[in-house]
Amino acid sequence: MEAETLALAQEIDFSLWGLFARATIVVKLVMIMLIVASFWAWGIIIQKLILYRSARAEAARFDRAFWSGEPLDGLFDQIGPDPNGAAEKVFASGMTEWQRSHRDDGGLIAGATSRIDRSMDVAIAKESESLQSGLTVLATVGSSAPFIGLFGTVVGIMNAFIEIAEQQNTNLAVVAPGIAEALLATGLGLLAAIPAVIFYNKLSADSDRIVAGYEAFADEFATILSRQLDS
Repeated sequence: MEAETLALAQEIDFSLWGLFARATIVVKLVMIMLIVASFWAWGIIIQKLILYRSARAEAARFDRAFWSGEPLDGLFDQIGPDPNGAAEKVFASGMTEWQRSHRDDGGLIAGATSRIDRSMDVAIAKESESLQSGLTVLATVGSSAPFIGLFGTVVGIMNAFIEIAEQQNTNLAVVAPGIAEALLATGLGLLAAIPAVIFYNKLSADSDRIVAGYEAFADEFATILSRQLDS
């Protein structure tokens, strides 16, 4: 009897594809959903890592240009009113409002400082939204994938016990395939959730630091313009 059980177990394909192929339609749908979620999460992770690296490099380049001693009007003429870089956009929004606040006689329209601050705040908010877009997907995958995988596991184990009852056989060769298929769903859920949670925390912190840099620059820029207004 043991020899027959061992021979039957050896004939069963326990590869990942074999486990997937034998699973019921519900468990298969759960597995497919988790695989898609994992690829989606990794796509966002890679895209954000590249985006944040580019944003930090662009901010560093602009910071060097801003503090190089070049006149602000000259720097604004170089980058234009609609630049590509996020830090440049914050600067351009402030400079655009600064220029609009001058009257034809060279004087300043009242409330220029507050309008410049609001203009830069709007630019920062837009860049912050762009940086953080997609992070909610990582949070959703990280929080829901384990439970989706657990649902697939529950369904798979239930089907395994039903098969045991129908065959009236508790041999390992009968039990093992169904249990393995069920546990594969949990494994896929964790495979999707763990990177999503880790990188959500990392990318959220990176985004906050980048936005904080924009806000610090906006405060410094507003201080410089305030000095010119006072003089």
